[in-house]
Amino acid sequence: MQNLTRLIKKVNNLWIKSQVPAQKLTKIKKIDRFLIILICIIISIITSYEFFTQPIQSFNFIILVFINFFEIFVCCGVLVYISKKEAPRINSRQIFLLIGLLLTVQILKINIKGISPLSLIIPPTLIISQGMGTTIALAWVSIALINWPNFQTGMNIYLLLITFVSSCIVAILGGKIRSRAQLLQVSILVPLGAFIGQYFFLGFDNNSLYNFNLQNIISKQGNIISDSFLLAALMLMSTIFMPILESIFGLVTKARLLELADQEKPLLRKLSIEAPGTYEHTLLICGLAEEATRMIGGNVDLIRTGALYHDIGKLHAPNWFIENQNGSYNPHDELDNPWESAKILQEHVDKGIQIARKYRLPKSVANFIPEHQGTLKMGYFLFKAKERDKNISENNFKYRGPIPQSKETAILMLADGCEAALRAMDINASDEEALKIISKIITSRIQDGQLLDSNISRGEIYLIKISFLNVWKRIRHRRIQYPTAKNNSFS
Repeated sequence: MQNLTRLIKKVNNLWIKSQVPAQKLTKIKKIDRFLIILICIIISIITSYEFFTQPIQSFNFIILVFINFFEIFVCCGVLVYISKKEAPRINSRQIFLLIGLLLTVQILKINIKGISPLSLIIPPTLIISQGMGTTIALAWVSIALINWPNFQTGMNIYLLLITFVSSCIVAILGGKIRSRAQLLQVSILVPLGAFIGQYFFLGFDNNSLYNFNLQNIISKQGNIISDSFLLAALMLMSTIFMPILESIFGLVTKARLLELADQEKPLLRKLSIEAPGTYEHTLLICGLAEEATRMIGGNVDLIRTGALYHDIGKLHAPNWFIENQNGSYNPHDELDNPWESAKILQEHVDKGIQIARKYRLPKSVANFIPEHQGTLKMGYFLFKAKERDKNISENNFKYRGPIPQSKETAILMLADGCEAALRAMDINASDEEALKIISKIITSRIQDGQLLDSNISRGEIYLIKISFLNVWKRIRHRRIQYPTAKNNSFS
């Protein structure tokens, strides 16, 4: 009965998460669109290379050439569309990487006729799956293997099948890799699996062992030892160059996020020392945000890292923020100027963006800095200003935004608002009282229009509320009052 109940809950959660409003696609500049279309046309021409090199035989042959050309062109367009749908915040550089790798494969398979498709398809798949996700990698593999040329030397259909299966495995595993060690394991085990597959389907030629040399590694197609060795070498090279590609194209892998989330990183250590209250605040928010993101199936690694860095701008003046004050002195009281105080609050966002650039944080992590505040009002100082001038413009007491553009930044905004309220609640408060406060804060954000661009559905909002309540229930606990002893030896 319990298993049935769990199954019903899982199905219900999946249904709730599926009720998501339509996503807004990323806007691409006109010059970038032109270049992308141009590259897609070149890919279509190269992929139809065999048709273009043959003499025109009839009108039907011309129609066949154009059909093949537009088929490939449409597939390239579908690839770009899928990448934008799966990663709404994908930028032009990443799209250029995607179609650039596709163009490179098409050029190499024409000019190096003996090279194995294993070596051409699998290493780029590993790069794409890590940086852009499994779905985009699978789409790329499907299009890269379309219309593989059939040269006189012959292209064994089983070799293409092994390439496709191996690439799909790499795409699935690559999207889940969380460390460089796992990446190294995939780089060794996949070529070994490809070798076994080739041995099973293609057989093993004894001459392969004797003909194994540096020249045959590239040019001797069908030599299963050479194919596997070259594949392993290229995958290891992809592993080595991955950090460089991350920097150039703005890719954010799980391994990179986990490295940034290491609390021994200099910037996080500086935050813990110079702004200890802010640091504790970020750790509490991490717990709320991670649970909510896990509940709706979001990117947990991204929100954990974003939460740790979202308030680094407070390093410029830690004592101006209440969590770092000792309770006896508040510089805002001495300043006694709500307009200047509002500027200081906005400055923690502006300085945070500058610090993120200085430490070269990925854009997807740096986005948490302005978006977790969105265009919220600085309520306390707006109230103080209205006491002096009732006609004051509220725009002077709003953060400059933008409002959250992803589910992860939206969840962090909600967690930031709920954290202080939940921590201030009485330990004897009921679950209903806590849920009421959570709902009130989240509803106020929705009514203020802060979640319009985040693509969060009503069902996911419900799951977020429940997850916040669950975290609050975990952190709310009593301590036993031990009797006082002279030697204070109790633990």
